[in-house]
Amino acid sequence: MAIIGSLIKSAIDVAGNFASDTNHSDEQKKVLKNLLEKAKDTAFGKYYGFQKILEAKNVEDAFQKQVPYFDYHQMQEQWWYKLHEGLEDITWPGKPSYYALSSGTTGKSSKRIPVTDEMIEAIRNAGIKQVTALSNFNMPSDFFEKEIMMLGSSTNLQEKDGYLEGEISGISASNIPFWFEGYYKPGKEISQIDDWDERVKNIAENAKNWDIGALSGIPSWMELMMKEVINYHKVENIHEVWPNLQAYTSGGVAFQPYAKSFEALLGKPVTVIDTYLASEGFIACQVRPETSSMQLITDNGIYFEFVPFEPEYIKSDGSLAQDAPVKTLAEVEKDKDYVLLMSTVSGTWRYLIGDTIAFTDVERAEIKITGRTKFFLNVVGSQLSVNKMNKAIQELEQQFDIKLPEFTVAAVKIDGEFHHVWHLGTAQEISVSEEELAKALDENLQEANKNYRVARSKALKGVKVKLLPMDVFYEWSGANKKKGGQVKMEKVMDEEKFKDFTDFVKQNS
Repeated sequence: MAIIGSLIKSAIDVAGNFASDTNHSDEQKKVLKNLLEKAKDTAFGKYYGFQKILEAKNVEDAFQKQVPYFDYHQMQEQWWYKLHEGLEDITWPGKPSYYALSSGTTGKSSKRIPVTDEMIEAIRNAGIKQVTALSNFNMPSDFFEKEIMMLGSSTNLQEKDGYLEGEISGISASNIPFWFEGYYKPGKEISQIDDWDERVKNIAENAKNWDIGALSGIPSWMELMMKEVINYHKVENIHEVWPNLQAYTSGGVAFQPYAKSFEALLGKPVTVIDTYLASEGFIACQVRPETSSMQLITDNGIYFEFVPFEPEYIKSDGSLAQDAPVKTLAEVEKDKDYVLLMSTVSGTWRYLIGDTIAFTDVERAEIKITGRTKFFLNVVGSQLSVNKMNKAIQELEQQFDIKLPEFTVAAVKIDGEFHHVWHLGTAQEISVSEEELAKALDENLQEANKNYRVARSKALKGVKVKLLPMDVFYEWSGANKKKGGQVKMEKVMDEEKFKDFTDFVKQNS
């Protein structure tokens, strides 16, 4: 028996048993008051009267009425630019130690999101919560002695004007506790390699030296890494290199669209555990094996609010109309899409991170990611969310027994009339024609979505499909932003961006 593993497992089981049922709404009220109290003397806190909000009978209601919604550009242009001028106490006491670089899924210029020491601590605490939750997954004792492959962005953070900057996964990995360093792979030296392809090459070369029990990272880049390892060692699946691999913690995007292509790289099933880490904080993690939903981390430096995801509340650039209604955690409904807002210990306030979520269990505060506000395709009234697109693609996979882990779509005028043009990524030879796929995809969407069906009878004249190798999607991400880390493929493009993409496809066919 693995003695050390048994001790670790016992400690985790005890921690899990002592964890009492949480009243998530009450925890959120405490978090909001704590945030307001700590930030009341900042420039932001004084401007919006945090002290007065704290004195209100209903603090949550007063907060909603007093503070507007912000997206990144509004926070940057109105407040955060002052931090870069050397000022302190702007939206959070002091100055941030880090900035998380995030180009998101649109635009080529990186956003610089403040990351305070308090946020680093909050991310650590969330990681401990996730590890504690492993007591619910019945992992064997020897699992806790294996190494963990954390595939994120480079930990080679850049120093600038007295702070360090990099992607949030690199910042988090550079702050791992000392006791975890022995378990962490690919290790400090390889993790500091900036070039993604070079880093993956080094991982492949060293792969057989490690006893990997768990993987952690965004699915698309994890798949690419596993393929490189498999090809380098000339084996059939990843378990021939890492026979003790038992778990995968996904993050950043919904795992389900990648499930079929991911499982094809395995030699045996692994436990998949979803997590939700964004540049703005560690938002949620899966705590139960009987569901793939994730529990919001409600007691750890982030206050959440939820705007119903309705077309009339979303502007064309994906931002929110200021008159959009908002719900607290106590007011949300199950199975309804919401735009997620966050106020945090990094000094974001009522901040739109761009994701949409739905509650699968309100009492447990369990959610699933359903899409992005900017990935809402509504040019001709089709009202397609990413969640609906993902489901339609999954139906195609089942219908034709194929794997389509990536896609992008745009509403494009062809001969003066709008069509939805889909580019589907695959790594296999597919015998079904693009015309057959387009017909089936169109039928799936019409059956599942009334608004889409109405649009198809009027302004949306047709659907076209083009199959592309997966490498094209990877190289597009590399050409426009950066491979690996938190980078995700755009699911919906406007016509101008889509033209750039199709030109890129032609050049790289």
